[in-house]
Amino acid sequence: MAKKGFTLIEILIVVTLIGILVGIMVPQYKYAVIRAREAVLKENLFQMRDAVNKYYFDKKKYPASLDDLVSSRYLREVPFDPIFKKKEWRLVMAEPLEGEEFDPELAQGVVDVKSLSQAAALDGTSYADW
Repeated sequence: MAKKGFTLIEILIVVTLIGILVGIMVPQYKYAVIRAREAVLKENLFQMRDAVNKYYFDKKKYPASLDDLVSSRYLREVPFDPIFKKKEWRLVMAEPLEGEEFDPELAQGVVDVKSLSQAAALDGTSYADW
């Protein structure tokens, strides 16, 4: 009567195949997580810039800070930067153009929002430039 079971070679082949599949999938998973974070960053930047534009068109001035967007209900809360991993952003403030009358009380405010992260994206650009 022959014993039923797997031989050592069969087990080694299966373990090797599993190792190869895991070796292929781990880098794919790593890049999928990075792509997801980049997508969230792009969406958060879009939403904040859209809120700044709506605030400006409604009130004829730029918001003094991102908290003004929240208190005026253009945003529910200041979004999280998934790359920098904080709710902190680099604010680009309004500046006068040449020959333009510039009232600091009215014109000074947030024109744009950028990430504080100095890391490079998968496409080679800096997150801070988005």
